[in-house]
Amino acid sequence: MPAISPRHLCSIAAALALTLTAPATTAVADGPDSAALREVLFVGNNWDGTADVIRSTGDFAKIGRINVIPDKEERLAEINADPIKWIYFMAIRNSVGEGHDQFVDDMYSAPDGRSMVVSRPSFADVVSIDLATGDINWRFPVSGYRSDHMAVSPDGTRVAVSASTSNTVHVLDIKTGEQVGSFTTGDKPHENVFSRDGKYIWNMAIGDVNTALDEPWLDWTKGDRRITVVDARTFQQVKVIDMRERLDAIGLDDYSDAVRPAAFSPDESKLYFQVSFFNGFFEYDVASDKITRTKTLPENPDTSEDRTTWVNDSRHHGITMKPDGTKLCIAGTMDDYATVVDRATLQEGPLVPVSKPYWSTVSGDGRSCVVSESGADQVTAIDFATGRKTVSVPVGDHPQRVRLAQVPADWTGPSAS
Repeated sequence: MPAISPRHLCSIAAALALTLTAPATTAVADGPDSAALREVLFVGNNWDGTADVIRSTGDFAKIGRINVIPDKEERLAEINADPIKWIYFMAIRNSVGEGHDQFVDDMYSAPDGRSMVVSRPSFADVVSIDLATGDINWRFPVSGYRSDHMAVSPDGTRVAVSASTSNTVHVLDIKTGEQVGSFTTGDKPHENVFSRDGKYIWNMAIGDVNTALDEPWLDWTKGDRRITVVDARTFQQVKVIDMRERLDAIGLDDYSDAVRPAAFSPDESKLYFQVSFFNGFFEYDVASDKITRTKTLPENPDTSEDRTTWVNDSRHHGITMKPDGTKLCIAGTMDDYATVVDRATLQEGPLVPVSKPYWSTVSGDGRSCVVSESGADQVTAIDFATGRKTVSVPVGDHPQRVRLAQVPADWTGPSAS
């Protein structure tokens, strides 16, 4: 693609509202029906095939549970009848699934709060589930053999889902499940983010995280890892960012360039992101197109130095930002802690002991960071102001993604469950 001038780059930066914790991810309904909704947190229990629904603030108490694989027997019969699908199904179980099937990766609510959309990696699909009955409204099989992270447009009408093995992002109508567009990415597309104005989609491709070729000198074997920015209307590529060049420029040529979870500042001028194998994160200035700060966080002395033991190449996996932009919350996955970091100084607060935290997000009132403890089957809230744990809530087997959502005000679970 042609070179982008600094002036053009600045205009792109100004146009893209990229805050992961912004209301764009919540798909809030407008109009009279919105008064009948309540804000909650969806917690995806990946190995269970369930999603727990908990309060978004306060005591984060459990409200209900949704079975996101009501069609399990039908899907398994379909997989068992196709040798190629069966091979991929077993490969997912024995690699990224750590010996378990991956039944829920990501989930969001529809704008009216009456349904949720769920990506199911082992079934290579996205489904819409009726929150009143637990029935499936529609199903979209992704290209290839595994679905992954999703994002919902600010108006709640579209959902973007990564198809890991086909290097494709599908964009679907959230009401019908019909594809409205798609685009190609780097190897193994992962996180998706809509800009707040809905004009752009950012995709982070993380490459091959399941191989044992984990030494820094073998980093080149991990594939084409890059950020792809596309026009959300035409799905044409707007910009590609290869962090390999940016890391090399600051003398970090032995660091991975696989961008994992990321968070953008409220004025969308800075991107904070994690990479494979690194206990810390980077600050990237969008306008200058440079990495401006590096933060190394403490190592847990009990963490093995054998990189092949780190789940999916993740040392730290989970980063979110307080809505006012003053604090970051980091999930130190393999180091078994979470911590709040001051954005101005990059000084970390107390290291809160948690068990293999897999994700972090912001509570509904913006006062707490909520991390999923995949090793303890619970979610834990950490106060942004003090950096201290406030409460832990038991959930299902291996919680991963946690997302703000909307359900009917009187909802306590599907009638069919």
